[in-house]
Amino acid sequence: MIVTVLIKQRTTFMNITELLTQVLYLFVLAIPIACIAWTVTHEEVFREPREYCVDRSKKGRTIITRKFFYLFTCEYCFSHYVTILILFITQFQLFYDGWRGYLLAGFALVWIANVYMSLFAMIRIDLKKERIEAELEEKKIKDKQD
Repeated sequence: MIVTVLIKQRTTFMNITELLTQVLYLFVLAIPIACIAWTVTHEEVFREPREYCVDRSKKGRTIITRKFFYLFTCEYCFSHYVTILILFITQFQLFYDGWRGYLLAGFALVWIANVYMSLFAMIRIDLKKERIEAELEEKKIKDKQD
């Protein structure tokens, strides 16, 4: 027995297996989007180009120049462009065929990728806090010994 859902694709209904497969793809495809967007906008490997973009986004002569360079410094903004690239490569469409499927997939992927990046940022902050607390504790112990 085929379980159908209320999402209609032209004249056929999507079964639950297709729906679950698309949702799985959604959560998996958001991982490289988040990874690329975070790496370009935060990590040390892209520090020099990012600093150049920050400078140009603040000192550009025209608003178009400033906004163009700003997108390389903001993980949310940059994730939209990475998502467009991933959609072009994978041809992933969510629930509908054609432009509607691409539109839904694009916004859903950006949202999930940004949830991933927010979680990663919170984990990094917690790890950094623990590392700093451990260093302070070591320093206290070392000072007591001296």
